[in-house]
Amino acid sequence: MNLREPSLDHEQSETLAALCKASGDSLRLNVLRVLTNDSFGVLELAQIFAIGQSGMSHHLKVLAQAELVATRREGNAIFYRRALPEPTRLGGKLHAALLEEVDGLTLPSDVQLRIGQVQQRRAATSQDFFERTEEKFRAQQDLIAGLAQYRESLLALLDKLSFADTASALEVGPGDGEFLPELARRFSQVTALDNSPAMLELARQVCQRERLANVNLQLADALHSSEVQADCVVLNMVLHHFSDPAAALGRLAERVKPGGSLLVTELCSHDQSWAREACGDLWLGFEQDDLARWASAAGLVPEDSLYVGLRNGFQIQVRHFQRPAGNTHHR
Repeated sequence: MNLREPSLDHEQSETLAALCKASGDSLRLNVLRVLTNDSFGVLELAQIFAIGQSGMSHHLKVLAQAELVATRREGNAIFYRRALPEPTRLGGKLHAALLEEVDGLTLPSDVQLRIGQVQQRRAATSQDFFERTEEKFRAQQDLIAGLAQYRESLLALLDKLSFADTASALEVGPGDGEFLPELARRFSQVTALDNSPAMLELARQVCQRERLANVNLQLADALHSSEVQADCVVLNMVLHHFSDPAAALGRLAERVKPGGSLLVTELCSHDQSWAREACGDLWLGFEQDDLARWASAAGLVPEDSLYVGLRNGFQIQVRHFQRPAGNTHHR
């Protein structure tokens, strides 16, 4: 009698094997820990862990093959960040559990010291960037944090949330409307609120050009004169324009329906004070813990976050906060 061996799904087993291999090294675990609230280039990581660039590149390749890290190109530089776990995919639960354990690791003191040195070098780089571009900065604000520099990360976070086909979205301060087509493709109804007639006209032109029939533009003060609610509320680089960002986040959180999400994209805290005059910024980015604390006070739960490194020394945070189902928190 001819006995057949049971068939094995080698592709699935290789996926799990790659994940286990990537997590079976203490240095790679510490790399994931370092990437918790930041993103770094390969040279920066090589400096932080005091190893050669080729060695660090090998470790990052292993992590990338296991889909534990994702990359973003910024000019000639490539920045690495942690990839978001997807629990519904093969290995997704293992991925999520691994990151939870990694976040409990205490980094060696010498690693922490070298992280500080990298941050100092970034600060010097951003200072140099400002000094070189100050005169023409008004015409080149997007060099700091334009949509193109965080679109991919924001969409990765947005698509992971898997909103229902009937879900609605609200973008506060849509600017020139560049992100509205992405929202219109993902939500049945999109509302955009802006208190600037000039910016709203630019958004209207985008809607007309892209034939976005499901986008409603409103000239309104999002904090006071509108009661619009949505399943997903999006704030892209607008919070730093409010005089009281904590109070503003609280009011805007009220626009999130129970079970819905608030997505906030902002610069991490920086010390380039002249940007207030050049860009109209009232705040020089925000500390990650502050955003989480303000959101929690508004009845939201901090969820996944992504961090995008920029070659000019800045760092962008893309944050997800969720309102629990049945939560009708009011200030």
